[in-house]
Formats: sequence, C-alpha cells, structure tokens
Amino acid sequence: MKTDIILAGVGGQGILSIAATIGMAALHNDLFLKQAEVHGMSQRGGAVQSNMRISDKPIASDLIPMGAADIILSVEPMESLRYLPFLKKEGWVVTNTTPFINIPNYPELEEIIAEIKKRKNHIAIDADSIAAEFGSKRSSNIVMLGAASPFFEISFESFEEGIRKIFARKGEDIINVNIQALRAGRDFTEKNR
Repeated sequence: MKTDIILAGVGGQGILSIAATIGMAALHNDLFLKQAEVHGMSQRGGAVQSNMRISDKPIASDLIPMGAADIILSVEPMESLRYLPFLKKEGWVVTNTTPFINIPNYPELEEIIAEIKKRKNHIAIDADSIAAEFGSKRSSNIVMLGAASPFFEISFESFEEGIRKIFARKGEDIINVNIQALRAGRDFTEKNR
C-alpha cells in the first residue's frame, strides 16, 4: 500500500490541519509517513503546497515525482491546476470550488472547473457552503479532507480519531464540528463520484 498526496491551497486555509489529521490517521494504522515541508505558509494568501507520502513500507523520499501523485487535495480551485502535472493518469483531483481571489488576473472560475473536469477522476465540491451549513466556515478544509477520504487506503474512523487528537485542546464542540465537516465531505463524494 502506498498513497502519494499533494496538498494545495493558499496560506490560512488550513493545509497544516489537513496534513496533521492525515498524519495522525496514518500513525493510527502503523503506516510510514513522510511529508515535505509546507511551502508558502509564511504569507497569508500566498500559495501553499506540501507533498505527503504514506506507505506500509519505509519511504525513501518525501518528494513526489511528476506524474506520480495518487491524490491532489486542493482547498482552492486555481491551486489544483498548478499541480495537475503531478497527478497519475488514474489519480484523483479533489478540489474546493470556492476561489480565494488573491491576484488581479484570477481566471474565470468556469474555466478552472472546466479544466479540472477534463480529468476522468475528479471531485469538485463547494466546501465553504457545506461548512457554513453547520455554522463553521473555518472547517471547509476538513470538508475537503472528508471529500478526499475515499481515495486513501486508511479507514474513515482513523481520520475521525485524527481529528479528535488534533483538536483535543480546543474542546468537544470544535471536535464535533470538524467530525461533522469530515462526514459531510465524505457523503458528498460517495454521492457524486
């Protein structure tokens, strides 16, 4: 078992929380994990990406070669396009459809989504609206993780356990909102893939 993931978005969108939750879920299953440094987070609104590799065998490198990623998990639609060349032909791109417009020449959203939909395996989800339904727009990143969760060889319960550990110090209400977000993302993918 081996899963190579590229996490993409912009600073402040919760890439670190996604990575930490995936990491906890992997460790919960006694899997090996390597993560490249998260780049770009020093600038809120700047591009952020990280390579994450999970395997049942030791991992030599933390970097994912071009054309080798199993999953691109992007919390921002334009950022998903940036990393499409890294995706395997049969890999999955899972992207939020809510743009974070941080540049004056941001492309038309319809063009971005059309480009994503050229990939056979894609999930395009309005994670911000789903998170807002239960009163926590900040948990849209966890909605995205839930949407990508069917493509990991890790049990869904392990992701829930990861959330419990990552958010433990923030209290039971925050844990419950994030588990609800995770389940909502998972439900979306199960109904739309």
